[in-house]
Amino acid sequence: MTDWTDPDTFAQALEQVDTKEKGNCFEDFEEGDVIEHDPGLTLTQFGNEQWMSQTLNHDPAYWRSDAAADRGFEEPPVHPDYLTAATLGITVEDLSEKGGYFLGRTDVRFPGTPVYTGTELHVESEVVNTATSSSRPEYGIVSWRTRGKDAETGEVLCSYERTNMIPRREPVATDGGAAAAEEDDTPDLPEEFVTPEGGYFEDFVEALEKADERNGAVAYRHERGRTQDDVTVASLPLSTLNTAKQHHNVDVMSDSPSGDIVTYGDVTRSTALGHARSDEQTWREVGFDDESFHTFVAVGDTVYAFTRVLEAEDDASSDEAGTVRFQHIAFNQDDEPVYSGTRTAEIRKRSN
Repeated sequence: MTDWTDPDTFAQALEQVDTKEKGNCFEDFEEGDVIEHDPGLTLTQFGNEQWMSQTLNHDPAYWRSDAAADRGFEEPPVHPDYLTAATLGITVEDLSEKGGYFLGRTDVRFPGTPVYTGTELHVESEVVNTATSSSRPEYGIVSWRTRGKDAETGEVLCSYERTNMIPRREPVATDGGAAAAEEDDTPDLPEEFVTPEGGYFEDFVEALEKADERNGAVAYRHERGRTQDDVTVASLPLSTLNTAKQHHNVDVMSDSPSGDIVTYGDVTRSTALGHARSDEQTWREVGFDDESFHTFVAVGDTVYAFTRVLEAEDDASSDEAGTVRFQHIAFNQDDEPVYSGTRTAEIRKRSN
């Protein structure tokens, strides 16, 4: 009788059996395909508060009923960062579980009305583009338009377009990547950096005016940092159904460039945004564009944040706020950028 648990016997069996693979390869995606992601996810108070607490997003309107009522909410709503992460997490098994670089995301948008806990999230993605990677013959490039919807009403709660490198089943011939044109790498920085005096809309307007007068820019770093631990690296992505091996399979990742599991990009992003929001009076998130992830973040790395204020307009959904556009850059303990993106948010005005 064969003892299947004998180490030598079991090792031989493992070598001979096939692996039932998870995820899709580049060849599985065709432009125009619509993928219904299953399962969905119910946005819970626990999940919302866990995400916010671990990424240092402490806006009281998302924690306290009195602060929520002051903002016009019926109750503390779901935070946009948790909503974004949950929307993407559900898609991973179908779209990017095979691995490959997360090249970027843009046109992240939310509805004008708040989303509350208990909402059942249903997610679908449409393949909008497929392309050959000129530098990596073992990968292709795929872009998807993803929509997270209220399963009951069909209302779109979060939408965005993201682009990933996706492994091919068979490598293809490429040109090896066109030679980059020579560029002057001397940085052209402003003569002066201006820091807003406070976090209200008027403070950003005043800082932009001052910077314009001085041929400067409104840019500053945030003091807080958040060192990545087992909760942020492993627990948070799994709580959004993000099954990518990069975040939970130490065995596989031991041979990767990081040598270990790495932080879900939306955790890195949300942590940096949490640092930034702690220095402003956020009223409402409008959207994000041109998001890129520049290098991996692993257990033990510390995430900091840097902000540039790009413009401010006295135009918002409420008379109590104005609209500000930012560029945020997350960086690590070695001052290396790990994430960047532009963000549009409504910022509270000072009470008259």
